[in-house]
Amino acid sequence: MKKIFRKIHLWLSVPFGLIITLVCFSGAMLVFENEVNEWFRRDLYYVETVKESPLPMDKLLEKVATTLPDSVSVAGVSISSDPGRAYQVSLSKPRRASLYVDQYTGEVKGKSERSGFFMFMFRMHRWLLDSMNPGNEGIFWGKMIVGVSTLLLVFVLISGIVIWWPRTRKALKNSLKIIATKGWRRFWYDLHVAGGMYALIFLLAMALTGLTWSFPWYRTAFYKVFGVEVQQRAAQGHEQKSDAQKRDTKLAAHREKKREGNEVRKGERSGRPEGRKNNREHAKNRNTGEYTGEQPDSKGRSENNHSDIYLVTSPFVYWQEIYDKLRRQNPEYKQISISSGTASVSFNRFGNQRASDRYSFNTDNGEFTETSLYQHQDKSGKIRGWIYSVHVGNWGGMFTRILTFIAALLGAALPLTGYYLWIKRLIKVLK
Repeated sequence: MKKIFRKIHLWLSVPFGLIITLVCFSGAMLVFENEVNEWFRRDLYYVETVKESPLPMDKLLEKVATTLPDSVSVAGVSISSDPGRAYQVSLSKPRRASLYVDQYTGEVKGKSERSGFFMFMFRMHRWLLDSMNPGNEGIFWGKMIVGVSTLLLVFVLISGIVIWWPRTRKALKNSLKIIATKGWRRFWYDLHVAGGMYALIFLLAMALTGLTWSFPWYRTAFYKVFGVEVQQRAAQGHEQKSDAQKRDTKLAAHREKKREGNEVRKGERSGRPEGRKNNREHAKNRNTGEYTGEQPDSKGRSENNHSDIYLVTSPFVYWQEIYDKLRRQNPEYKQISISSGTASVSFNRFGNQRASDRYSFNTDNGEFTETSLYQHQDKSGKIRGWIYSVHVGNWGGMFTRILTFIAALLGAALPLTGYYLWIKRLIKVLK
């Protein structure tokens, strides 16, 4: 039996070993990407001076919006519990684009983007440097090769267990030692055998979860094991796109109205009667979210002062109020994110690192309309976050991330040590 598994182990490893090394090594490099970025770009992620209180959110985001092109709008904001961390403002496009903003001064500190090194490692890890373009049809060979190699890695690891399995307890103890004092061959052999066993659980976890991004059939089967039906991504993507389009249309209309209002005020200052006429024609009830002749209070609400002053209701007018409510309700929050009509609160907890409590609110009055706590969400709302957390190893905090980093490096070393031992054996046979 062991002879059969030894052949399986060898002939699956030889053609795909180098690819497994590249995938594991690039994955290891991505484990501490955030920490490395914050170390080298602290000026981007942190503010220079922490003041008593940040700018009101509507004024802050309006200030950010003025720096954006007309085709781009503010889509949301993420606020850390650390007052020294800059606000992360997400943009309507391109996909996943965001800015870091000093919440005390309104200064735009810069864009959130991957460095060249980490982008290279990410493309290596996911697509083997293939040009992955989700908008095109056809086979993405880089993604396919990575997926096949990862699938075969599972069989290589399982066959390795069968080959390694010791007959006695004493043999088990000896097989888990790495000895560096008896020559290079013995060291590489111990690193291959014992190192593989130490990293086995983490490598299997990373491989089995990583396959959900490679093959739809595997993802469907994997989800069914946990009693979850895979939802159609196309429908979800269409729905998300539709929501984004509505938000962009609303914000674009807000900008256009604000621009028109500026023109009206200029007309009034120049003494042109048509400016006053346009102002009266555009003065409407505030509940329409358009124009009014009322002065706003500190929260954006208005009181009738019988003046003919133009005002556009900001789309962010209730975001500060929503944030203040959620912060009071969740004093131990890690991050609060707010977008048009929705908000989420995440915490520093073990397990699913993408877990969050979700809220919906009325954009006209700032009242909460729906609350979905993470503990009450169904499995389909949790499994995707669990898969990601297990794959990157952050489910147990810094400790499991360090173990995942070491395991990934060992996974990269296993094919190389295996090649060394195989070539040594071939040379010995040929002699």
